[in-house]
Amino acid sequence: MENLLTIKQASEWASEHYRKNITPSNITYLIQYGRIRKIGNNNNTKIPLEDLIEYYDSRSLSMIEKWKNGSEADLNWSLSFEQYSEKERTKHVHRLHPYKGKFIPQLVEYFLDDHINKFKKETFFQKNDIILDPFCGSGTALVQANELGIHAIGIDVSKFNSLISNIKVKKHDVFDIQNEIRRITQIFAEFIHNSKSVKFEQNLLCELNKFNNKFFPSPSFRYKVRKKEINEWKFGKQKELEFKKVFQQLIEKYDLQIHQNKDKKFLDKWYLKPVRNEIDFVLQLINEIKNPDTRNVLKIILSRTVRSCRATTHSDLATLIKPITETYYCHKHYKICKPLFSIFSWWQRYSNDTIKRLSEFNQLRTNTYQFCLTGDSRNIDIFADLKNYNQDFADLVEKKKIKGIFSSPPYVGLIDYHEQHAYAYDLFGFERQDDLEIGPLFKGKGKEARASYIESISQVLINCKQYFADDYNVFLVANDKFNIYPTIAENAKMKIVNKFKRPVLSRVEKDKSAYSETIFHMKEK
Repeated sequence: MENLLTIKQASEWASEHYRKNITPSNITYLIQYGRIRKIGNNNNTKIPLEDLIEYYDSRSLSMIEKWKNGSEADLNWSLSFEQYSEKERTKHVHRLHPYKGKFIPQLVEYFLDDHINKFKKETFFQKNDIILDPFCGSGTALVQANELGIHAIGIDVSKFNSLISNIKVKKHDVFDIQNEIRRITQIFAEFIHNSKSVKFEQNLLCELNKFNNKFFPSPSFRYKVRKKEINEWKFGKQKELEFKKVFQQLIEKYDLQIHQNKDKKFLDKWYLKPVRNEIDFVLQLINEIKNPDTRNVLKIILSRTVRSCRATTHSDLATLIKPITETYYCHKHYKICKPLFSIFSWWQRYSNDTIKRLSEFNQLRTNTYQFCLTGDSRNIDIFADLKNYNQDFADLVEKKKIKGIFSSPPYVGLIDYHEQHAYAYDLFGFERQDDLEIGPLFKGKGKEARASYIESISQVLINCKQYFADDYNVFLVANDKFNIYPTIAENAKMKIVNKFKRPVLSRVEKDKSAYSETIFHMKEK
């Protein structure tokens, strides 16, 4: 006879046995995702002790301990930041908009804040210093500089990246933003109230719930898949084809057009027609907002919404494969899922989340300057461009000079930075500068691409040096598997005085394999 525990008992037993805090929520998560069996109904759920032991014994070593068994001896484990939850790594405005390839705020804090780690032997930056991020991306370094009372300048060749960064660090009229959100949401709700697509989707969801409850009961189906009692792909494909008949019947019933019949632009190819109609409608309302700052904040909300509403599977959100225009078996959720036919719920969710995050950051912000310039870091005139934004900030930079850099340059042949936000460039009509990207994916990782990368990063450092104070510090975060940063430092007449190699333990991509990156500390040669 099995030894059964309640969720609370399972939490207490596992916490004591494995000497770590395992909450009832952790146990519920394991049930929901089929890691352990659920015995009984929701009001009397029990957990088999043998399932609990099997799960936690297989994971009794922490990720750090597992890595240490087969990884380099020179990794700095204190820089793994394993102790921080996902919520802490994406705190306040850091999650205003998705962005590939950004570093976590705790890494920035470690090197910028002289109080953050008592074991750090050196202090590199002080309050009211000025730092530079010449590869600003989504503005992580700028946001953390603000929190720490440090002035910061960002540079990015992408106009959309600059917009994200500046929205994060700017102080906004949250009351005005809330009013405009309410106004637009009300008009939007009226616009879709009697639409065929909304009624179709409501009916579709009802049919999906019945079908999934019958053939993909949760969590028992997930558990059987994990135990290999069910051939997931064979069964999933069979039921996918079966439900498509229901889907087609509903399409005909509501006489719904879901294809745009064009694919020249990103917005044409990756969005169903009902979704595209709603996007265009909301954008028109946003463009009518008089306050430019509020208008830009709502553009970011819309962009975040649009990104989540692409016609793709839930498993392929990070890397698009092909447009999905009908129901499909979803490996991520272990059931039949559907593409989106409306953006309304996501618009509401992200609107509320944005207000919350802006308000949280307002409680932490300091009275310092941060701004991201749009331009090419290889040749930008920082003083001149900064004067166009804020004369006082420009005067301060000319007087004090920049104390150094904290930045994560693009990796060789990894990401096409404009393409990851192609929807936003289409949506807002921003000019793309793909040809100015350094180390883009489309140029590959070959010998020629690496040589071009070395030259470009070297040019950035040489150009930026003219704005530096004496005894500057440059920190560049890179995965230097081609060993090119010593050459870059030499070209820029800098020397690498230290290297901090950190394990990356919290990856959001499908590939969870061991990965490390190096923070190169450079100074004048």
